[in-house]
Amino acid sequence: MSNILEVSQQQVIQGLAAKGWSVRRIARTLSLNRRTVQRYAGAAAPKCTTQVTTGPEAAPDPKCTTAVTTGSAAPPPEDSKCTTPPQVTTGPRRLCGAFGGVIAPMLELGLSAQRIYQDLVAGHGFGGSYPSVRRYVARLKASAPERIWRLECQPGEELQVDFGLGAPLVEPGGKTRRTWLFRAVLSHSRKGYSEVVLRQDTATFLRVIENAVRYFGGVPRLLNFDNLKAAVIKADWYDPAMNPQLADFCRHYGMTPMPCRAYTPQHKGKVERGVAYAKNNALKGRQFVSLAAQNAHLQHWEEQVADKRVHGTTRRQVAAVFDEERKALGPLPASLYECYQEGRRRVQRDSFVEVAKAYYEAPPEFIGRQVWVRHDGRMVRLFNDRMEQIASHPRLDPGKFSRTLGVRGLHGTITESAAYWQSRAAALGAAAARWAQRALDTRGAEALRSIMGLCQLHQKHRASDIDAACQKAMAAGSGPPSFRAVKHLLEAGAQAPVQLQMEL
Repeated sequence: MSNILEVSQQQVIQGLAAKGWSVRRIARTLSLNRRTVQRYAGAAAPKCTTQVTTGPEAAPDPKCTTAVTTGSAAPPPEDSKCTTPPQVTTGPRRLCGAFGGVIAPMLELGLSAQRIYQDLVAGHGFGGSYPSVRRYVARLKASAPERIWRLECQPGEELQVDFGLGAPLVEPGGKTRRTWLFRAVLSHSRKGYSEVVLRQDTATFLRVIENAVRYFGGVPRLLNFDNLKAAVIKADWYDPAMNPQLADFCRHYGMTPMPCRAYTPQHKGKVERGVAYAKNNALKGRQFVSLAAQNAHLQHWEEQVADKRVHGTTRRQVAAVFDEERKALGPLPASLYECYQEGRRRVQRDSFVEVAKAYYEAPPEFIGRQVWVRHDGRMVRLFNDRMEQIASHPRLDPGKFSRTLGVRGLHGTITESAAYWQSRAAALGAAAARWAQRALDTRGAEALRSIMGLCQLHQKHRASDIDAACQKAMAAGSGPPSFRAVKHLLEAGAQAPVQLQMEL
């Protein structure tokens, strides 16, 4: 069902079309769909010839019942037969000013101009365009700007980290490669650490943070970072879903992770400005042949330029303030963080997951579900959604399986499987053990399924009956043992009438 416009909007469209405006121009001005405009532009008003005035000189038609003004048009003359006051004015001050009491509370709630416009149209009968609301909201914001609170930290309290674009690498063939500049800044002293990398995955992110903490010689209490995918799975100011590996890293170093509010760079303004400072002062206009060369240049720049500058806010030399802050940093752990790769994998129908082109078994109850996988150069560990370990395997080469054939009962090789089922047959009795051994001696691996069938007979028959049937089958002939013969003897014995012996 198509949308039905209000009568005032229909008349505006018809008036603008009569003035020679194109459908595209009308749709753009009134923020309407072109098909909607085309539908009403072709229909004549039944009792009204709408006149559009663009200035004080143009006078409305005395027989017009509706006037539309786009500027400061004069009121209709006294002898006019117009009985309807102007319905629409596109001047933002005149049109939006009537809704100022509604717009201001919405703006205080932090609603965007687009959301305010949608609510005005849906709930307050607003007939103007979105650009007029946007301009009105911009003027309100300019007249009452939002206060930004300055955040100052105690020594050793916070470390802010962020990424920016680094200087390009020029390969021998002339091809350039993009790099990423990692910057870590201690919020109190503004002491920085810079390093360029080729990617922003979780392993790289943790490694450069560890390098920064080791470079500072101590651990800050808070780690402030952006909502990048390597750190935050789902951004939420009140309950963010942290990457489990980052949370484990922070526990290892004794830091508290504090992700910023999404789209709020003011929460880590020190490192935001620090990244721009390093890009413009240290890297702008430069090219390097390797990451090592660029990182060596950054280390020299940190020591000779960034540390020796007098900061514009603290009015003190960065190195001097850092000497005081160093004492407030926490102790470093004895060992480096064991960095591993991590991700989700789906358990396939054979109960295996693929990790780096090798295959590892998971418990069968997880078939069809996703599990967390952590792997390094030595081990592969599987976890459920509560990060409880459900399996662990040594790292395998590509194409290998954590178990080849033996899953829940079957052993890996034919020899191992034969030995297993022979032990199962021996549990039925001595004759059954001899029957299984003779079957293997005469038929080889082909007899494996016959022995398996013999063991499965225990589901319907007693072990003593199976053992007796094996004894009769071996006594009846000297050929290879036959599973069918044992089964026939058991079935015949079950159907035979039971004879009762009575004492005389």
